Amino acid sequence: MDVEFKYDCQGIDWQMIADMLARVGMTHFDPQLHRKAFENSAVTVFVYHAKQLIGFGRAISDDAYQAAIYDVVVAPEFQRKGLGNTIIDTILTRLPSCNIILYASPGKEGFYEKHGLRKMKTGMARFTNADRMKARGFTE
Repeated sequence: MDVEFKYDCQGIDWQMIADMLARVGMTHFDPQLHRKAFENSAVTVFVYHAKQLIGFGRAISDDAYQAAIYDVVVAPEFQRKGLGNTIIDTILTRLPSCNIILYASPGKEGFYEKHGLRKMKTGMARFTNADRMKARGFTE
């Protein structure tokens, strides 16, 4: 499959970002809030096929020793083609000296384990919508 990778936020359709997140059942916000989040990220990866956005991911980081991966999405019709792996590998390669954390959607942990990420024994979080996160299986 012929795909193109882009690593900056120029010309991104932020409504498409919000729509794709919603389509795969992930938390989504106003498109301009996604724009702010991606533009403030240390690493961004966007995947295109035939000039259409089909996947993306990002990481925030102090660029020293800590980073967190967020918003990794591949459109359902393009999943299981290695694109998610490439997005994660790209992010990890661009943050080689950092510890990496992420929130995996329940049931998706195995995908991230293939990339060397492991479940943590401890972790704490404060969510702006705690009820939604509990309903989705992120908290107890």
